[in-house]
Amino acid sequence: MAYGLLKGKRGIISGALDEKSIAWKVALKAKEEGAIFTLTNAPIAMRMGAIKELAEKCEAEIIPADATSTEDLENLFVKSQEVLGGKVDFVLHSIGMSPNIRKGKSYTDLNYDWYKQSVDISAMSFHKMMQTAYKLDAINEWGSIVALTYMAAQRTFSFYGDMADAKATLESIARSFGYHYGKFRNVRVNTVSQSPTPTTAGGGIGGFDRFYEFAEKMAPMGNATADQCAEYVMTLFSDYTRMVTMQNLFHDGGFSMTGVSEELMEMLKM
Repeated sequence: MAYGLLKGKRGIISGALDEKSIAWKVALKAKEEGAIFTLTNAPIAMRMGAIKELAEKCEAEIIPADATSTEDLENLFVKSQEVLGGKVDFVLHSIGMSPNIRKGKSYTDLNYDWYKQSVDISAMSFHKMMQTAYKLDAINEWGSIVALTYMAAQRTFSFYGDMADAKATLESIARSFGYHYGKFRNVRVNTVSQSPTPTTAGGGIGGFDRFYEFAEKMAPMGNATADQCAEYVMTLFSDYTRMVTMQNLFHDGGFSMTGVSEELMEMLKM
């Protein structure tokens, strides 16, 4: 059911790779809620994914951009304003990649050049995106910026490798830039810490299936789905959360606040 939460709003949604992507779900939901927006992804990701299909469904223009390139990001914000007919009201940062994880490097044997890439792509790109928008004054007053993160930024998950460091940096950037953007234009900046979700990217982490089952049994409400995450992001893009900023918001069915569940205790008896 749609509520018209984003009627009349303009935005930019990054990171939609395929129909499993949370960003893909966010785009569909934003369209349903009345928004118009542009879609963006790195050129290499666009070749791997199906973003053109999403663009057709959402009647959205695709503007390729390498999120680590300030030149590409400047073009993204300038062109988005031209396409949409004005400043934007919301931005989704759904960007993350670790060469170390992809290539099976353990946290105690990192390739540091790849480590730098992990931080640049997964975290520094968030700062670059906001700094570009800030300098261009490309976001309307009371706008909203949301980045997707994971609880490994606060707690140790051995399989999450250097992405945990990148996510911790991402969340710190949200707090720091959130302060400055709040003072500048009342723009709010938040991160959403989602349940383990069977996306194409998530599925590339070793042991993901077992951990997904663990989290499902730990969380009192079970794992939050990608569709439910998209619905939550709609509330953060809407005018109903104007005073929520600089927060890391857990969307995980209660996993983050549960010590141990009855289901897991029963499993230990076996």
